[in-house]
Amino acid sequence: MKFRKVVVGGTFDRLHLGHKALLRKAFEVGSYVYIGLTSDEMIRGKPYAERILPYGLRLRDLLKFLDVNGYSGYRIIKIHTAIGFADRIKSLEAIVVSEETYKGALIVNRARAERGLEPLEIVVIPVVRSVLGPKISSTLIRAGLIDPFGRPHGKDV
Repeated sequence: MKFRKVVVGGTFDRLHLGHKALLRKAFEVGSYVYIGLTSDEMIRGKPYAERILPYGLRLRDLLKFLDVNGYSGYRIIKIHTAIGFADRIKSLEAIVVSEETYKGALIVNRARAERGLEPLEIVVIPVVRSVLGPKISSTLIRAGLIDPFGRPHGKDV
């Protein structure tokens, strides 16, 4: 473990390989992981928002993943903004993001600086690709184009 406390956040809708890679990296580099889980209100503008699972179901799936993988030492906090709570917890040391969400980590660090807090070290994981080439994303899953493993729907690849 490299850091005592790290933060990771997301909608975590239809937990897919990309989400799992992000969470695994957070537990790999942090002794304690704060997980920001977006509120239902925050997701309204996302593509196919009407198909995003409600907060309670996303929380259930996240807890199941953490339990099945034997992860402990975490706290899940409902977030209502992209920054969530990351600009208020002084003891955080790092933020885990994907290549795609790197800019969000820069915004978090700017918000921390405005509050007089140290910036977080940014740990970046590569985007997980689907069999079709583009990244695995909840949007593609909600659109019915791929499954959570990145395979085209209706195909055993």
